[in-house]
Amino acid sequence: MGMSQTRSCFGYPLSIFFIVVNEFCERFSYYGMRALLILYFTQFFKWDDNLSTAVYHTFIALCYLTPILGALIADSWLGKFKTIVSLSIVYTIGQAITAVSSIKELSEVNHNELSDSNNSETPNNVAVHVALCMIGLTLIALGTGGIKPCVSAFGGDQFEENQEAKRNRFFSIFYLAINAGSLLSTVITPILRVQECGIHSKQACYPLAFGVPAILMAVALIVFVIGSGMYKKVQPQGNVMAKVVKCIGFAIKNRFRHRSKEFPKREHWLDWAKEKYDERLISQIKMVTRVMFLYIPLPMFWALFDQQGSRWTLQATTMNGKIGVIEIQPDQMQTVNAILIVIMVPIVDAVVYPLIAKCGFNFTSLKKMTVGMFLASMAFVVAAIVQVEIDKTLPVFPKGNEVQIKVLNIGNDSMHISFPEKMVTLDQISGTDEFFTFDVDKLTSINISSTESPLVSPVMHKFEQGHRHTLLVWAPNNYRVVKDDLNQKPKKGQNGIRFVNALYESFNVTVDDKIYANVTNYNASEYQFLPSGSKYFTLISAEIPEKCNKSFESDFGFGSAYTFVISRKDDCPEPKMFEDISPNTINMALQIPQYFLMTCGEVVFSVTGLEFSYSQAPSNMKSVLQAGWLLTVAVGNIIVLIVAGAGQFSEQWAEYILFAALLLVVCIIFAIMARFYTYVNPAEIEAQFDDDEKKKNTENPYCKLDPVSQTQM
Repeated sequence: MGMSQTRSCFGYPLSIFFIVVNEFCERFSYYGMRALLILYFTQFFKWDDNLSTAVYHTFIALCYLTPILGALIADSWLGKFKTIVSLSIVYTIGQAITAVSSIKELSEVNHNELSDSNNSETPNNVAVHVALCMIGLTLIALGTGGIKPCVSAFGGDQFEENQEAKRNRFFSIFYLAINAGSLLSTVITPILRVQECGIHSKQACYPLAFGVPAILMAVALIVFVIGSGMYKKVQPQGNVMAKVVKCIGFAIKNRFRHRSKEFPKREHWLDWAKEKYDERLISQIKMVTRVMFLYIPLPMFWALFDQQGSRWTLQATTMNGKIGVIEIQPDQMQTVNAILIVIMVPIVDAVVYPLIAKCGFNFTSLKKMTVGMFLASMAFVVAAIVQVEIDKTLPVFPKGNEVQIKVLNIGNDSMHISFPEKMVTLDQISGTDEFFTFDVDKLTSINISSTESPLVSPVMHKFEQGHRHTLLVWAPNNYRVVKDDLNQKPKKGQNGIRFVNALYESFNVTVDDKIYANVTNYNASEYQFLPSGSKYFTLISAEIPEKCNKSFESDFGFGSAYTFVISRKDDCPEPKMFEDISPNTINMALQIPQYFLMTCGEVVFSVTGLEFSYSQAPSNMKSVLQAGWLLTVAVGNIIVLIVAGAGQFSEQWAEYILFAALLLVVCIIFAIMARFYTYVNPAEIEAQFDDDEKKKNTENPYCKLDPVSQTQM
């Protein structure tokens, strides 16, 4: 064991402060980058939601699969310190490459073409940027995954065996640093993203938003290296995993050979390896396999937990983000988890656990984890209840054999529109309050007439079933049917806005970075989508007199759709707004209870799991067991991919209930498994083997162990 003189502060090794700061910076780097990925894929690469989601979850799963590789390198070759340094360099390079991949001008070598792409956020040669991004993300996954099992285990190594209480407190502080970094990064990097930057053309500032996490990763590496002289460094002790695999393989093979009843049974199936391997190694593998067996149900927890960034965020897009004077975007609700973690970890550690102990209840690690799984299950029950309330407010869209029609009178006379069993009278520049739903087979005729004319004109149009349509009328024999391209609530809490031209000339409309080009007279533009807040619209047309006000302002909520009819009044254009889809009314604050339950579950499940994995692992296999713990996260993400791909739920609340029920069943199974688990102290077991070996050497000083059976660990 290589170590320097131990320095302490408040009874803790001074070295852990460098480790905690390193973890804070690394988590800032990782979560700051991850918070941008979905929008980077959909807005910069213009990938659809399904492809973006698949790549996103694949990346996360890869980040939690690579810990196995990192643990093998640390325990078998480089040791934890050198593994962390080496893979942190790879990590930093990956972050830098990802930042470079977002520079739009990188593939635009012909500056003459830049003017053509100024209004587009997508680069000319997307393939170059995608290739760089994938290389960067692969290096990040290798780096972040490789150091995950090493950093926490390396921090645990800094404590002596008699400092168990302080070591447990360290794991809580360590987890607090993770979530503090996550909280700050998920707030800061989206703010950086919405800034405009660029060399030849302006774009959303992804280079800066990705660049800051890259810088923080470099800082994490520097801080960790600065503390080098203070660390207690446990040297690698051979290819542990290879020995484990060979020992398990030999035990299974030997048991199969001696399956006859004439051979007496042995206490444990691994005891069949005693013919070739010594008892110390077999005992250590028993400890690892017993813990790994407990890990089998755990991925279900992570399958629910990681849906905060997918299903719960999508749920938030159908809600109102106005909370008091604060306006929250749907993807910012994830910060609630990080905020609650920062608050809950010290409260649970310093108040809740001591109170439970004073009540005389033996709240063991596995009992804590069981409670955590139950709380996560209840969080999804609450999410289902919220979803039911949201569903009550959602607009009804036409089914397969139905059509929906809304009428807008954009003329100067009152108009009468008669449908089967229904007649509507509309004054000038007015519309129906809602979409009328008709069965296609029963929509036999639609007639238009006016109080100023006896003429009655039928609407000769074949309505496409399963879609909404807007009937624009301005005279009995003048009408236009527009098929709406909105058959669902606008995604991500945005607002669908379109314009209807009731003037004699065409015009353009600009708002933010969007342009409604060449809206012809008595016609409608397509919907474009804008975020919530106040927006300024500017009309552009050579026919509009200079004296007229060409701009107007409107305020939007979340998830709505509007049609602006531009008509003429006193020779100047006048906008009038009609609601197509009402804004979200259920407030995002109603998601806080489900986030609270999930966070409480995370505190007692995840923090405890880290400490449990460390405390139950032999000294030479701590990183391997930490990697096994992280592997459960990867499997959980794979479960989400499978369920999301195979699920055919007509109602979202039903999917939430399914996940809650599955985790509740898994929770019961885990509680039964935990009931039969016996806690061990690996240090005491290994010390007993050391004493036994000393006694053997004292009794027979000339005896040497067989090199095959000697555990060089």
